[in-house]
Amino acid sequence: MNYDFTDKEFNLFIEIHTLISQWAKDNNLESSDSDLSEQQIRQALGQLSQTAYLELGLRKTDKKDAGNGLLTLMGAMEVIGALSPSLLLSVETSTRIFGRILSTWGTDSQKENLLAPLMDGGLIGAVGLSEDAMNVENDALMTTGVIDGDHATVSGRKQYVINAPMADWFAVAGLVDGKEALFLVAKDTPGLAVGERVATMGYQGAAISSIILSGCEIPASQVIYPGKAMLGTLRHWENQVLIGASLGLMKAAFESAKNYAKTHKTGGKPIIAYQKIGFKLSEMLTLFQASQLFAYKAAWAANSDPKDVESLTWCAKVFCTESAEQVTAKAMRILGGAGFTSGNPVEQSFRCSEYGLFAGTSTEISRVKIGDNALGAMK
Repeated sequence: MNYDFTDKEFNLFIEIHTLISQWAKDNNLESSDSDLSEQQIRQALGQLSQTAYLELGLRKTDKKDAGNGLLTLMGAMEVIGALSPSLLLSVETSTRIFGRILSTWGTDSQKENLLAPLMDGGLIGAVGLSEDAMNVENDALMTTGVIDGDHATVSGRKQYVINAPMADWFAVAGLVDGKEALFLVAKDTPGLAVGERVATMGYQGAAISSIILSGCEIPASQVIYPGKAMLGTLRHWENQVLIGASLGLMKAAFESAKNYAKTHKTGGKPIIAYQKIGFKLSEMLTLFQASQLFAYKAAWAANSDPKDVESLTWCAKVFCTESAEQVTAKAMRILGGAGFTSGNPVEQSFRCSEYGLFAGTSTEISRVKIGDNALGAMK
């Protein structure tokens, strides 16, 4: 197992950082203004389309010869997540979840009409999965579609849909005659209503709202039948995004705390000179680097060892999201009052870290699945 990045991959990370870092400083990417969020996401997608980033994990690419696969993507997500967690969540929901629905299960026509512009940065996608709660593992899908000739009529409600207020297309999970399906719905489809943007504790720049489908009529060709593993696969992709986001949160929190400890003085000397601050930083760095290794192993397995990837991803999701909570909390304690004030990277990372614990496959359900998988492997 080799988790080392090549020079070409490092060059991609540098290219992404160069494109996004100054732009992120000049814009309020954590704004809760939906119009501003949409404008900024479209600008960011346009910039990222100049690199290989939007194609990673979706198709083989030689754009700038930067590499391919989820291991490269994990490193790139860490870079963007450290600069703006909200930007990462919005971009990845569109590109890596909506995009992978198309690249994995879509028809040639859907790939040409939707996937191609998505990877060129010209389209924003959203995925409607959760209904009454974020947990879809134990709750049956209530959204349904009825096929009548060459069209389908879709009805249902989805909660917590990332990108909903600004999406051009939605992939909505539901049932057709008892079979799991995904409905591709354009934003201007009659019967589709987007709810008010939800005010969130973290990821405040990510536009999240509910959607209601009231007899939405779409062409039957826009219904995808992925098979019985659909929900598990979608959650798996979501978990990968949340793992990458957690790495970004830890990186931002650690770097901010380290820099603050070097420059802030108390008792006539920088606080990093105090042993207890050094201990906190060492604990943070240990958790961060261990999380990187776990995340990289899970990403490597997705490309090289598929039989173990599901359990490894659950393990990485639990470890990385819980580590992010601990690392950002320790950073808050180092910054003290400076961290408690709103608008700094540590406060922002601390707020966002809570989302990863229950989004995707929650840490509680992940532990159950990890245990079940281990018991199955021991039989």
